[in-house]
Amino acid sequence: MSDTTVNLAELIGSRICHDLISPIGAITNGLELLELVGAVQGPEMELISGSVGSAGARIRFFRVAFGSASDQPLGRTEVSELLKDVERAGRVRVNWHLTEAVPRNQVKLAFLALMCCENAMPFGGEVTIDQNGESWTVTGSADKLNVDNDLWKNLPTGRYPNKVTPAQVQFALLPKTATSVGRRVAAETTSTRVVIRF
Repeated sequence: MSDTTVNLAELIGSRICHDLISPIGAITNGLELLELVGAVQGPEMELISGSVGSAGARIRFFRVAFGSASDQPLGRTEVSELLKDVERAGRVRVNWHLTEAVPRNQVKLAFLALMCCENAMPFGGEVTIDQNGESWTVTGSADKLNVDNDLWKNLPTGRYPNKVTPAQVQFALLPKTATSVGRRVAAETTSTRVVIRF
């Protein structure tokens, strides 16, 4: 995958997220209005509301992970709130240990690494994201992991013997995106932990 391909993928990701965020926001607003007037209540409304909230959170997350990124800073509050919204819809708890604003292109790498960790934790777990100087560490921990050895072994190079599926696209994008901003990816796995550094 060349840098041009990565840039094209980012542009496609940005476009899809941009086009979907507005209608999802409109549906959320419509549901809030229905709740205010008491027009619809009950488990059906809760299901619709929860699903729309989950979709909105994932789209915002994907916008950072798959969209085009710059060195424009993202603040701790913005990232933490986004991750909390994503947490509500999933089984993985995320600890964002950064206190300062960081460039969006680095948050993008952290989100792609988070998605790699999620892939190994189908039963849930915890992901911790730390930064020490210029180095980032994303650690996924769980009692039971399901690690695809081919994906993790080849993550630093981004060259895989088998085709990467749509559910695994983050494994292809992370090393290429890291290279495009002058970083290298390292990965290690144990029976209860996966670690990505860049």
